[in-house]
Amino acid sequence: MSQPSLTLPTPGRQSARKRRLLELLGAAAIAATFIYLVLTQPTDIAGGLSSVSALVALGGFLLGAALLIAGVLPTLPTSTVVLMPVALVLNIVLGQLMGTSGLPFYFDAIGTVLIAVLAGPAAGAATGALSSIVWSFINPTVLPFAAGSALIGFLAGTAARYGLFRRFYLAPVAGFATGILAGVVSAPIAAFVFGGTSGAGTGAIVSAFRAMGDTLLAAITKQALISDPMDKAIVFAIAAMLVYALPRRTTFQFPFVRRYNVLAGKSRGEENAAGKTAAPKNA
Repeated sequence: MSQPSLTLPTPGRQSARKRRLLELLGAAAIAATFIYLVLTQPTDIAGGLSSVSALVALGGFLLGAALLIAGVLPTLPTSTVVLMPVALVLNIVLGQLMGTSGLPFYFDAIGTVLIAVLAGPAAGAATGALSSIVWSFINPTVLPFAAGSALIGFLAGTAARYGLFRRFYLAPVAGFATGILAGVVSAPIAAFVFGGTSGAGTGAIVSAFRAMGDTLLAAITKQALISDPMDKAIVFAIAAMLVYALPRRTTFQFPFVRRYNVLAGKSRGEENAAGKTAAPKNA
């Protein structure tokens, strides 16, 4: 009588569990840093890295981003590693320009959403957090918003995973929903840490609600629920256009795109199978 054999975890499964653990730890570090900022309300953080609270925020967000990258890096092609710095620059340049435009929009997450669609939620979250970290060396006021930036990347990757980028008209819908959640997360930081908002356009909306008798938190939350959903709808639409503008052979280099059939059209495997079926047989 044969004895039942024991099934040992394969190296592939162990590696996947390790990556998932790193991703969870990274998300936890970012969430814990966000909670720390909301509870302590360090108003001196806008002065740069000279304050203890700024160093704690920088360390917490950087640790979270590093853990996320460590978890997702083994699954990323070289092209993603090259594309991430481009995405960071795109976020920072557009964010700086919009911050001085007087418009109630941000446009500082296009690069984040682009990476999220191509490489998944963890890569998107890491890109969002890193954008705020790098940008904070130019503008310290953006550092506390790293958690919101990471959330945007995570939600964009999740939307891509479940097919919301296979139809172009669904991308802005996903962006609108993401903006609602991102606005709710960013409002306490703007209210408790900065006592308002630094953008000229968004500040005018907050001032209008304050003049109507709203509390600071209520005014900022209402402003966020007006600006953020529209901003993210536009950002998701632009990111979708950029992704579809890339050569198909480039997008197929990303395992996330292939595995979840993120974009419209047949996958490379399906195209090859269809080609073999249609090919004439030799006599």
